[in-house]
Amino acid sequence: MENKELTLAQQKKKDLFIQKTNGYDKLADGELALITEYCEGYKTFLDQGKTERECVDYAIALAEAAGFRPLVRGMELKPGDKVYANNRGKALNLAVIGKKSLAEGAVIGAAHIDSPRLDLKQNPLYEDKEMAYLKTHYYGGIKKYQWATIPLALHGVVILQDGTSVAVRIGEDPGDPQFTVGDLLPHLAADQAKRTMGDIITAEQLNIFVGSQPFDKEEGSDRVKLGILSILHEKYGMVEEDFLSAELMAVPAAKAVDIGLDRSVIGAYGQDDRVCSYACLKALLELDVPETTAVCVLADKEEIGSEGVSGMQSAFFDTFMEDLCDSQKVPLRACYEKAFCLSADVSAAYDPNFPEAYEVRNSAFLNYGVCISKYTGARGKSGASDASAELVGKVRRLFAENGVVWQLAELGKTDQGGGGTVACYMANRNIDTIDAGVPVLSMHAPFETTSKLDCYMTYKAMKALYNS
Repeated sequence: MENKELTLAQQKKKDLFIQKTNGYDKLADGELALITEYCEGYKTFLDQGKTERECVDYAIALAEAAGFRPLVRGMELKPGDKVYANNRGKALNLAVIGKKSLAEGAVIGAAHIDSPRLDLKQNPLYEDKEMAYLKTHYYGGIKKYQWATIPLALHGVVILQDGTSVAVRIGEDPGDPQFTVGDLLPHLAADQAKRTMGDIITAEQLNIFVGSQPFDKEEGSDRVKLGILSILHEKYGMVEEDFLSAELMAVPAAKAVDIGLDRSVIGAYGQDDRVCSYACLKALLELDVPETTAVCVLADKEEIGSEGVSGMQSAFFDTFMEDLCDSQKVPLRACYEKAFCLSADVSAAYDPNFPEAYEVRNSAFLNYGVCISKYTGARGKSGASDASAELVGKVRRLFAENGVVWQLAELGKTDQGGGGTVACYMANRNIDTIDAGVPVLSMHAPFETTSKLDCYMTYKAMKALYNS
């Protein structure tokens, strides 16, 4: 069949309109296999790193296997050198030194490795009606009711009285016990059903069930609590006071899995923002000797405002960059003013089940590639880093030249809510910054979903950045 010539109007539309095309229609030969291979590594990263500490440990292991070494202040650095700095086991910066001087800037991929969860309170363990529970304080923005009646695992670290650090990870290995937060049966939930969504399960009802078997047969109170403490003491050497110097958190026990008959989507906990963290990390680990020094930032505390010693507002990043600059006798401010950062964080994918929350013309869609967000923030762009037109143009060209499938979108309807990233804290340092990341369905839920194609295209985008 002969191809019909386009009419003038059809040709004009082709030349002038935005061409929105499903990413699968744009894949190069062999890319489908690369997507599958990449996502298998990503799923392992998700399972191994359900907390920021675990992400740092796993990332360092990968980095050292790729030739990275700890950065020592004052060390001589040459093009191709690979270094990292570990911030108290909760955040990580890595760099590959480029051929150009740091006076010409750096290219930075910045993501975060913390995710919403249930932190244990300082004095968490109690018994009520011969049932033992752990009190929690939720971390980050969650829908509290989503955390009830699902299997949970307990992760973290305990510092004992003598200073010994004990790692805790219960509920992940075959045969491990798991935990849960209870909910009220529907037969007795008439009053509960009248509550607003935020109060169906309250913060003080997010109590984790941990046991019901009394210790020994002697009469007395708190026998179940004593039984739980006896188990913890036998396994970890803990006494109740050691909870005071512990960082323990409950996270979903589910493993990362393929979703859908076509296996096109990944379902897992913590994809915001480990999906972008892994892309930043893997792309950097594969670098040889880049033209411009490439930096990967894996930050903590983004979900609660990037505060604290391990957050993006900390001086840790500045110290790391200053140590790199000092090795070349370059002022830090000179590096920053010519640097470029992709703030790699997720966006909201359009969900056809809830169209009322989205402005469809400016929404991100599954399988349409990495999502550029010119600005985030809430309502009138509050808390946003609003990238310039020049910067958006630069990213468009970079992605086009490297075969990256991409889209540009906002989080949702203007007055529906909003959210932020680390972009504003990078921009505050006089670093040109723009957001780019994976669209996510059910963001901040205990089980989030992402498109494999979008995951891979975000990795491809980070490779393009580091090689620019």
